[in-house]
Amino acid sequence: MLNSALPIEAIQAFAQSQRQTLLKLCAELVSARSPQPEGNTTAPAKVLVSFLVAQGLNPVLRSVKPEKPNLICSFDTGLPGPHLILNGHIDTLNPGNDADWSVPIYELARNNGRLTGLGIGNMKAGVAALVVAFVGLFKNKSSLRGRVTLAIVADEVVFGPDGAAFLLKQDTDLHGDAVINAEGPGSMNLAIAEKGLLWVAIEATAPPGQGMLTRKGSSAIARLASILTEIDKWNEEQATPPEEVAILAEGAGDTGLRLSVNTGTIKGGSFVSQVATSAVAEVDFRVPPGMTIEEIEARLNEKAAQIGGITVRRIKGWNPNWTAVDNPLCQAVLDATDKIRSKRAVPVVRLPASDAARWRALGIPAICYGPQAELASGVNDYVYEDDVVDCVAIYVAASLSLCGYDNATGELPWQSF
Repeated sequence: MLNSALPIEAIQAFAQSQRQTLLKLCAELVSARSPQPEGNTTAPAKVLVSFLVAQGLNPVLRSVKPEKPNLICSFDTGLPGPHLILNGHIDTLNPGNDADWSVPIYELARNNGRLTGLGIGNMKAGVAALVVAFVGLFKNKSSLRGRVTLAIVADEVVFGPDGAAFLLKQDTDLHGDAVINAEGPGSMNLAIAEKGLLWVAIEATAPPGQGMLTRKGSSAIARLASILTEIDKWNEEQATPPEEVAILAEGAGDTGLRLSVNTGTIKGGSFVSQVATSAVAEVDFRVPPGMTIEEIEARLNEKAAQIGGITVRRIKGWNPNWTAVDNPLCQAVLDATDKIRSKRAVPVVRLPASDAARWRALGIPAICYGPQAELASGVNDYVYEDDVVDCVAIYVAASLSLCGYDNATGELPWQSF
């Protein structure tokens, strides 16, 4: 439950007072290009270092590769308490075809309450809000116990090894006690869970022969097409969530608890008149809480055996993950949304993967909450400006609730900067 001594009005006023700072920081981050697959984050990292140093902080950069720096900035209150991690990423999706965009790609545009530009939703606006909230907490650390660390990473969009994975392996201190990730699940909902991921290669083989002699199912392509047609039907399946996140059934709609199956690549055959002796497809499963990737693999192998001539190989995968809704972290953020926006966020399943999953894999509670407007960002990426401002206040309120303490007057002070 949110600390009753929190100065909510002062926190809201602080967030509103930082609107121009947020806009400037968002503009600088969008202009600082960092698209994958290159994922060079030197430019946005430089922007953040400059901002934090100007506020009296001492950020450090850590990297496996010089072109993919991760930023760590921390302060300790000197009082016993939890270690809260504030996490985001500064690499972005690739813009794709420039002609598909109707707004500037590498320039922040402000129109009718929206901010647009590549990566603004995924997730440079969230990073800006997190950084401003972190500075506010630093300036008011007399209201806190424990330690707060800002961890802004590279290599997240492709879920690569050079970002959070590197940091968590290198420095166990960064595991912390709780994680607020600024990657929103859309519509200002609260992601307490994420789907699991399973990538598989499905390969079919068949004896060689002339095309005019084929029979039903005698071609590798026909066999592959048969299993792909069957598993495409699995797209309609819904999971029943585990009891500790049963609330997801109320807010997940028809997407959060649905198994998704996408055939991303396919190739096979060598000539139009010859029987295809081999064919392979790469398939992406997103597995909701209540299912496991092991169950999906078992079903795949059973179907492959029924058709014959098919093998299934895992490319990569991990199971769905979540933080129980009654965890203090979830409750602090939910209560903060209620106080700041007068509308309690809905607990949901985040569809794309995030680095929150890496902390959950270590047994650390983690949530995703941020200004991304839709389920996933893409062409004409955007956020709502007021949502970004509200996120600053919500991050501050939740952090104070988790790490704060009442002073002698029974109220928590709050000073702007």
